[in-house]
Amino acid sequence: MIITTSGQVEGKTIAHTVGLVKGSTIRARHLGRDVMAGLRGLVGGEISEYTKMMAEAREEAIQRMVEDAEKKGANAIVSMRFGTSMVMQNAAEVLAYGTGVVLE
Repeated sequence: MIITTSGQVEGKTIAHTVGLVKGSTIRARHLGRDVMAGLRGLVGGEISEYTKMMAEAREEAIQRMVEDAEKKGANAIVSMRFGTSMVMQNAAEVLAYGTGVVLE
């Protein structure tokens, strides 16, 4: 599956647009991670526990978006974006979305 943030795929022609494709996941913070993050917050620097958690959430959201695109018959996704939102205290949603297309 070709995924791009631009509205086209260079060297390819979009034959058909299948429409919006999306995938999301909701992740909650973990007590163990919170303790380590709190300690890092005192001394400064990257909070690697949360960096890893959000990277995993983005990958899962992308995979679910690809599955949605395949179900709709797309072989590529253009104009792909991420969105995030807090759904409750200590939990956030990561949304991957784009336009599913069929390339020639």
